Amino acid sequence: MTEIAFHFNAPDKMAYACRFARKAQRSGARLVITGPADTLSVLDGMLWSMMPQDFVAHCRGDAEDELLQFSSVVLAVDVQQAPHQEMLLNMGDAVPEGFGSFDRLVEVVSATDEVDRNEARARWRHYASRGYAITRHDLVLKAD
Repeated sequence: MTEIAFHFNAPDKMAYACRFARKAQRSGARLVITGPADTLSVLDGMLWSMMPQDFVAHCRGDAEDELLQFSSVVLAVDVQQAPHQEMLLNMGDAVPEGFGSFDRLVEVVSATDEVDRNEARARWRHYASRGYAITRHDLVLKAD
């Protein structure tokens, strides 16, 4: 069964996603980041503009097959087309279709955006109602 974790109280979800991708890549994990196309486009630009020592090699889900196979971080609107199913980071509002094929799912929740927080609560209820155990990570407590 997919392990699900909610990382909540993120002051900046996009910056957090960049740090998360960097940490995943440095640990050797294979990560798929999903969300709406416009969100992934912004994230793609942010990943390309990171400092050289923090650079996260990645590709988009519509890249050529060979590049997809060798990329440990993939930005994909449709996770069902992802080249690997180790870890999924959801930057979208809805439960990602096909998340159950991943070993781990991480949901990032804003510290201040009430719409985002309400949508995250709905996703939490969805997972809990289907019997998934959910781990909570409060990013405010972690920063102390």
